[in-house]
Amino acid sequence: MKPSFFDLTFDDLKALLSEKGFSPFGATQIFDWVYKKWVKDPENWTNVSKASREFLTENYDFEFLKIVWSGTSKDGTRKFLVKMADGQTVETVAIPARERLTLCVSSQVGCAVGCTFCHTATQGLKRHLKPGEVVGQYMAIQNWLFEKAGKDEKLTNIVYMGQGEPLHNYENMKKATLIFMSERGLNLGQRRITLSTSGLVPAIEKLAIDFPPVNIAISLHSARNDVRTEMMPINKVYDLERLFGAIKKIPLKAHRRITYEYLLAADINDSLEDVEALGKLLNSKESKINLIPFNEYPGSKYRRPTEEKIMWFLDQMIKRGFTCTIRTTKGSDILAACGQLKSEFDKINLWDKNTGPKIIPSIASSVLQNQNLP
Repeated sequence: MKPSFFDLTFDDLKALLSEKGFSPFGATQIFDWVYKKWVKDPENWTNVSKASREFLTENYDFEFLKIVWSGTSKDGTRKFLVKMADGQTVETVAIPARERLTLCVSSQVGCAVGCTFCHTATQGLKRHLKPGEVVGQYMAIQNWLFEKAGKDEKLTNIVYMGQGEPLHNYENMKKATLIFMSERGLNLGQRRITLSTSGLVPAIEKLAIDFPPVNIAISLHSARNDVRTEMMPINKVYDLERLFGAIKKIPLKAHRRITYEYLLAADINDSLEDVEALGKLLNSKESKINLIPFNEYPGSKYRRPTEEKIMWFLDQMIKRGFTCTIRTTKGSDILAACGQLKSEFDKINLWDKNTGPKIIPSIASSVLQNQNLP
């Protein structure tokens, strides 16, 4: 099996061309063809030497990841099931908002962290994604949007908030980020990429040393160790004291803050005691709180708080001087909202001519009207 071209950073490609006796300056033209002009067939690179085109064609795979299923929510959110070369699948979500279209990418097939509120956690960890599989999600979905929705439907932002813990797959996510940010390639600015982590302390400590500068979001969900441990078993190893010791090492540029994601679950972390603990733990000048009302899915023990309780919690944090927002729930009708992602389809044959779609009953009713199956 050939390695994917999308595993290569711009510097990787320059070094490869030089090593094989080709001009390293050809990397500029090649990245321009692939990432700016969206021409992935080397045969069509008119200003690249024939010898280097033949070498790359023979030794690298330029195919996009295969989209084996897509569904569209009533709010316009699109969820995709993407298949890798080995048959493993991940879910990726395109989320529309005013003047931006954000792609929520996955970093692993499954997840080892085991947060008790997360649907992905129920499948465990199968493997890390390679850099080209992370970048490949962007390439496949953007190409799909160009073909199905038009050339104006452009992805503008990326969040590492899909399946998996990005910092558990540190080196591959670092490399993927370099590809996303390359001026010669996709040229996404650091403010357009957000990395979300459950709190792997050793990796957080490395962020300030050698990870490309991006927005950082911490999955906090409770300012009380006992509650956070119940929701996030990782807190047994990296409790709040260790976590915030690492966070303090992240250099913040002027007017930049760390976002703290706080999933609100009824009768779990939505009391006055929780509000007061959160107010004491965070620095209002360096923190932004993003409240995420729990998105329910089949089999979960958690419940979504009432709208009155959600607004009460928001008001309490604002009164304490915090910038606090509520994340708009999008895509919940197709299990595309935060915490609902999972590689639902273990088999590639998703459609049966006699019985219809082979899709889990819990989402069948909501996606049948929006199916786009091969």
